[in-house]
Amino acid sequence: MPEKKIDATGLSCPLPLLKAKQALNSSESGTILQIVCDDPASERDFKVFSKQSGHELISSERTDDRFTYRIRKA
Repeated sequence: MPEKKIDATGLSCPLPLLKAKQALNSSESGTILQIVCDDPASERDFKVFSKQSGHELISSERTDDRFTYRIRKA
């Protein structure tokens, strides 16, 4: 399964989400995207985005001040 990684550390929302959308749009179905960011608002944004877009939020982890999300493209 193809996997892509994005480091959006230092970017404020909605930029991490926009980068994720761009990466998913250019990916084939089943691709897993890992995105790392440090904006606390991203927790809510990625949950809502996954629900609305149909992509699967595989995992959401917080380590210190970093958030790591793994999303599988529908």
